[in-house]
Amino acid sequence: MKLVYPACFYLDKDGYYTVVVPDLKGCVTEGKGFAEALYMAMDAACGWILTSLEDGENIPKASKQDEVKADEYENGFVNLIVLDIDSYAEKYSSKTVRKNCTIPNWLNTKAEEAHINFSAVLTEALQEKLFKEV
Repeated sequence: MKLVYPACFYLDKDGYYTVVVPDLKGCVTEGKGFAEALYMAMDAACGWILTSLEDGENIPKASKQDEVKADEYENGFVNLIVLDIDSYAEKYSSKTVRKNCTIPNWLNTKAEEAHINFSAVLTEALQEKLFKEV
């Protein structure tokens, strides 16, 4: 699942950017230079989203870029950040839940012959079903 959120970047006199993601309450980070700040913003926002999903909370809808103003401090601007939640979860999430499900025997036999990873298929199907409109 990929999401796009606007983020406010504020440059200080030492070359550090403070980054605030307004739609994700309390999601604030910083980085030395724009590239590091952008990376840190994506990392912090992915962590925020993943924690919310794991806790069963709703994900806030992203504001439109032109609706967000970076006027809290001088040298502020708004930039979009792209969040790859699946990649982030693969790298950092260790929280899993075991589920038992029932499928027809013939389908199980075919899937096993094809070396299908049942957990991966169920995960992909659930993500498509739940988040296709996000």
